[in-house]
This record gives sequence, C-alpha cells and structure tokens, in this order.
Amino acid sequence: MSEVNNNMFINRELSWLRFNSRVLAQCEKDIPLIEKLKFMAIYSTNLDEFYMIRVAGLKQLFIAGITASGSDEMTPLDQLREIRDYLSKEQVRLEEYYQNVVCELARENFFIKNYNDLDIDLRDVADDFFFSNIMPIIVPIAVDATHPFPHLNNLSFGLAVKLCDQNNTESIKFGMIRISRVLPRFVPVSENVYVPIETIVNRHVEEIFPGYSLISSAPFRVTRNADIIIEEEEADDFMMILEQGLKLRRKGAFVRLQIAKDADIDIVDFLNTHMKIFYKDIYEYNIPIALDGLWGVVGNKNFCHLALPPYTPKTLPPFDENTSVFESIDKEDVLIFHPYESFDPVTKLVKEASKDPKVVSIRMTLYRVEKNSPIIQALIDAANDGKQVTVMVELKARFDEENNLHWAKALENAGAHVIYGIAGFKVHAKITQIIRKNGDKLKFYIHLGTGNYNGSSAKIYTDISFFTTDESFVKDTTTFFHILSGYNKNRRLNTLSMSPMQIKERLIEMIKVEESKASEGHIIAKMNALVDSDMIKALCKASKAGVKVELIVRGICCLRPGIEGISDNIRVISIVGKYLEHARIFYFKHSLPGLYISSADWMPRNLERRLELMTPIYSEPLKEKLKDILRVQLSDTSLAYELQNDGRYIKVMPKDGENPINNQLVFENYFDKLYKSVKKHHAHDAKELLATKLLIES
Repeated sequence: MSEVNNNMFINRELSWLRFNSRVLAQCEKDIPLIEKLKFMAIYSTNLDEFYMIRVAGLKQLFIAGITASGSDEMTPLDQLREIRDYLSKEQVRLEEYYQNVVCELARENFFIKNYNDLDIDLRDVADDFFFSNIMPIIVPIAVDATHPFPHLNNLSFGLAVKLCDQNNTESIKFGMIRISRVLPRFVPVSENVYVPIETIVNRHVEEIFPGYSLISSAPFRVTRNADIIIEEEEADDFMMILEQGLKLRRKGAFVRLQIAKDADIDIVDFLNTHMKIFYKDIYEYNIPIALDGLWGVVGNKNFCHLALPPYTPKTLPPFDENTSVFESIDKEDVLIFHPYESFDPVTKLVKEASKDPKVVSIRMTLYRVEKNSPIIQALIDAANDGKQVTVMVELKARFDEENNLHWAKALENAGAHVIYGIAGFKVHAKITQIIRKNGDKLKFYIHLGTGNYNGSSAKIYTDISFFTTDESFVKDTTTFFHILSGYNKNRRLNTLSMSPMQIKERLIEMIKVEESKASEGHIIAKMNALVDSDMIKALCKASKAGVKVELIVRGICCLRPGIEGISDNIRVISIVGKYLEHARIFYFKHSLPGLYISSADWMPRNLERRLELMTPIYSEPLKEKLKDILRVQLSDTSLAYELQNDGRYIKVMPKDGENPINNQLVFENYFDKLYKSVKKHHAHDAKELLATKLLIES
C-alpha cells in the first residue's frame, strides 16, 4: 500500500471509477464467458452515464471558473485530469478482456467477427441483411458548404467517411452514416456468428454514396452533456453549485468522442472541427465501441451453457400459494430477501387488494416499474372497481420518465388520484398502504421496501421487503401519504423516519449512542453509496472512540479507512457479483430496536433533497434474519473487495486452507435447501425450518 493518506475523504468521482473497475474486473474471474460479456456491457453503460453526467458536470464547473474544492480538496480541473488519466489506462484492460473473451468464445464455436473475416456464404447473409434492414433505416449525411454539420444526439453512433468523386479524384468529400439505435449493435448472421454492424455498413459505403469512392472510414460515437438529466439525480450537486450565482450552461455540449484506433487523421479533424472536444476526451479503440450493445448477444439461447444457470426465486411460508397475503400478514410481520425469495408476494398483495371487496383504499409510491407492470394493471383494475387509489408516480426517475408518464396517464384515466411529485424533492421512498374493512373498523396493511416495485429488477437486485399490520406504523404511513397529496409543513414521523428532516438526524444520533459505548459500540451499515460528509465525520468520530464500524458499500465510498486514531476501526468492503447489491440495512448495537431497512443511501441527495423512508424492524426473528444477511456478506471471500487507505480496493481472499465464501451462492443454496425442506415437511414446522443457523451452515 502507498503512504497513508490522512484526509478522511476520498474523491467521489475517483471512488466511482474504482467501482466500475470492480465491475470490469469480473472478467478476470473464473466465470462463464457470457457472464463476462454481461459485465463488459454493464461497464460500458455505466461509463456512458458517468461521462454524460459527472464529467459533463465537472466541465461545466470548470468553464464557469469555479475552482473551489470539496472535502477531498480536489478542484474540478484536478478531477478531470485524474479521470482522463485513469480511463486511458483502464481502456487497455477493457480491450484485453474483450479480445480474450472473443478468442475463448471462438473455441466454443461462438464468434464475433468483422464482415471481412466472414466466409462467402455468411457475407451473403450479411449483405441481404444490409439491403433489407439497414439500408432503409440508416441516414447518409453529406457535410459541406451547402450541408451543415448535423445535430448528433447523445450517444449517436455511426461511420465517418472520407470520399472522392469518381469523376474527379481531387474532389474530397467528408460525410457520415448514422446508424439507428433500432438496429442491432451486433448483427446475427447465423446461430453462432455475430458481426459488428459498422463493418457491414463499411462494406456498402459506395452504394450509400453512389458516384463516390471510399478513401477511408472510421466508426465513431459521441457523448453529450445529458441536458435535462444534468439537473436531476446524479448531477444535482453540480447544479446546486452553479445555481449559487452562476447560470452559465453549455446545454448538450459534446464531452467525449469514441473512435476507432488508427482512424484517418483527416476524419478525426473533420469531426472535431465541428465538435470541439478536448483531445484527452477523444478515446481511440482497438475493439468495437459501444459495448453496451453486447446485451443483444448474451441472450442467445443456443449458448446458455456459457452463462450461469438462472436461479428461481422461492416463495416460502407464510406466503404459500393457497393462502391470502392478508391472512399471512395478519398473523405476523414478514420480511423477505429478494431475489432469493420471490417478489410475487408483493405483486400478489396489490392484486388481491384490487379484487377484495373489503379493500377501500390503496396508496403507493412508484419510482421505477417494468413496461408491462402487473402492479400497475392491478391498480387500474382497483380504480375501475371504485376503490380509492392514490399513486405517487415520480416523473423525474432518471431514464424512466417516458415509461412513468405513460403509466401515470393510464392510472388517471382509470380514476386513480395520481401525484406527480413534490416541488423541490424527488420521492424515492418505496411504500404501499392498503386499507381494508375489518367489521366496523379499518385495518391497515403496509409494505415497505428498499427496492422498486419492479418484478423484473427484483430478480437481479438484492433487496428487502417488509410486510406489517403493526399499529405503530399506521399513523406514520397515513401521514406520509397526506404529505404527498396535501399541504403539510410538519414532515416528521414517529416510528418511521423520513428524509429530508429525520433520517440523517436519527442516524447521527444512533452513531453517537455507539460512540458513547466506546469499544463496546458496533455499527454495521449496508448501502449503495456513502458520500455525505456529516455521516463520514460522525463515523470517524465513533471509530476514534473505539467503535467497531463495518460498512458494506457497493459503489461510491468517500470515507477513507485506516487513518490512525481516526478511522482505523472502520472496515469497508464492496460486493460485486451476479446480483446487484441494492438493499440498505443498518445495525446499531445499542439503539433499540437496532435494525433498520431504508430506501436511502448515505448521500446528500438522499438525506437532504429527497423523500425517503427508514423503517425500524422490531420482530426478533426478522432482526436475526437481517443480522445473518450482514454477517454472511461480511464473511465473503469470493465477491468482496476491501477499501484501502489510498482509495484502492483489494480482493478479499480466503485464509490458507479455507474454501472461498461466495455470499450470493450461500444464499442461493440456503433458500434452495429451505424450499425443499418446507415442501418435504409440508410447512408444518415452517418457523423451525426458517431458523437462522441453517443460513450460516450453508
């Protein structure tokens, strides 16, 4: 390790880059080849978002002349330099991984080949595809004195060309061919051969520009400042700085050019004369650009043996198929762990409520839902049936705006009361409240979660769902929905905690309680990101007092561990694996009830600029279940990386003689075993079978 750094803060952007490096590093592991393609696609998609939001934001700050540094003491220019240096070095790794995987796939009779490397028969197939599917859709663009340089949308992909007039070879022309996103990035020309689309287009340039000969060409892709998106979510911290007196914005400015290596310098100059991209933001590739298009390859059913076997989420007691969800929750609080436990009970709860004549009201927050959401359909059915349906649809959910607007209109048309947002805040809480007649009284059924109401993502994201009828939650959940739909300046709850007023305050209070216990104090917190400086200072203060702090932070972590006398009692790990770790679970040894789940990460945007919820868990068996989840993840020696003082992450390895522990595999095996045991015993002793010790023994 390099020399110890005594600044307790790690730069946010560099921490994110290291997270994406951990995603890419999965390609080094002994995992199936299709899984490696998936991780390259994820890496590429992540990097696109990073450039069009975070790098674009830093560029805005630099152009605006803002030199103030944050807690990590890096100015915008410092950060841009570090980012460019980091990514230029990492690109070498990406190219190496891609080339190795393509070679290994070829040994499995699965090929990604350029057009010129195809045999004659497959070239004919590619040619037929070009004339029937590509030629009618692509857009040939001339750029000269009478044809201005076109507007290129964010992430536009195409082929830049240098041509000469066949009747006058001295007449040089430049142009481009835009390749529509509706076309496959990698074209299947047989059951086992895919071709990068730009290599097919390149073969037919002279048919696209009749009368001209091709001199040279280069595939390219542009990234722009993400315009509207820049004002939301990932970039709202930049906007806050800019809005403090500076309004300079370069809307939609180009921020990155990706192009083939060894591209004709005249083509590069042609493009950049119009784009004016800083030369260090021009990335030249030896491999196909836009690897997010690999998602079109990984779904090939003929090569499912090269992917990890799919896991079937389990429906366990008390949510067996023949029992009403209402009856199950009436008996006890229930906590389920997705994707190992099925999301179906959540969907079933809303479906049952939509049909149950005793149900009078359904209230819900929706942040991201799948395109054909059974939950939305159930809400529409409930509204059509005359039930009172209130739905908060967050229209500012990044990249889901169009889908959410579609569902909001459908709900309104059915008669539901749709809330489109709270001025100045994004609603990120995940909550459902169902009110049902119970004789002459009303009974409340509540679901609180860490993840979205999205059955598709619930199969690949780890999240927690909590079901309860506990009276202590009833008033708070009602107040929460009244805050969403009416005028209410008192944004404080009693049992639940809500940001922006309470979550941060309560977390710091509980950290202080642990701090007062010195070496007896213990904090475990699992989240997606830790950025908030107040939270970092509080954790370091607790560490200084002797509190044991264990953090499971998947992505960005701005807390620097290992500073003697400040953060040397803090351990930070990140878990990257088959499933996206998305659950937020917090444990405080000396603060009752001690276990909490939440929709909120420990970032300023979650704690100060959003409506989020933190839920205490009172049931002892459910608390033990959460503790076991944390305990198993902290013991991982297969998927875990540990954060070092210098900001690097080191792979956690098993001790000599010990087998590696893959926490995600442990959970799969445990819930498989539990499901088989329940079926075998007909669930007559379900509580005993749900004993937590089995989880550890697995």
